[in-house]
Amino acid sequence: MVDVSALPAFVLAVTAVTLAPGPDNTYIAAVALRHGPKAGVLSAFGMACGMVVHVTAAALGLAALLRLNPEIIVVIQVGGAAYLAWLAFDAVRGLGSRTAMDGVPATRDVLVRATLTNLTNPKVILFFAAFLPGFVKDGHGSPAVQMLTLGTLFLLVGLVCDVAIGVLAGRLGRALDAHGRAGTTLTVVAACVYAGLAVLLLVEAARTLAE
Repeated sequence: MVDVSALPAFVLAVTAVTLAPGPDNTYIAAVALRHGPKAGVLSAFGMACGMVVHVTAAALGLAALLRLNPEIIVVIQVGGAAYLAWLAFDAVRGLGSRTAMDGVPATRDVLVRATLTNLTNPKVILFFAAFLPGFVKDGHGSPAVQMLTLGTLFLLVGLVCDVAIGVLAGRLGRALDAHGRAGTTLTVVAACVYAGLAVLLLVEAARTLAE
């Protein structure tokens, strides 16, 4: 059982981490702007799927392994950067044929893309590797169970925040599209976001190597 007295501080910290600009929420906003609220919500659930992996890994002690072997994180970050760069290329491919806001892609595609983005998010990786263990207290049961409980709470808080971001950004995209043929503009914005996130991951990888 986790230390209940520490939960308010934990929830506050998780909310701050979730809402702070980063790869996950920026990606959700970009997808929602381009494809609408439904795609934004699906992306939020895709992020939650990635969080399931993070939570499970933390409970199994893999977070500690990543903390001791930062080169593993570098490999993950470089792979994520390559994937996001491909998404940017895919977004602008055939750009000239788009004149209106894109429809929602296949549900599986949206979920898989969001899950992969979350799995390579350095903010989440570092949270589980460095910050989350600080809330695991002696005398409150199995550390693995505490990590699992705290990680699940992180997942739920993150899902609520991400769904809100997806809905709001999707409605904004629809509003922009209603006032003109904004599909091309929104696609360019999404491509720039994907490319920017790819660069961010490469910078984080370089920083990790330099430490």
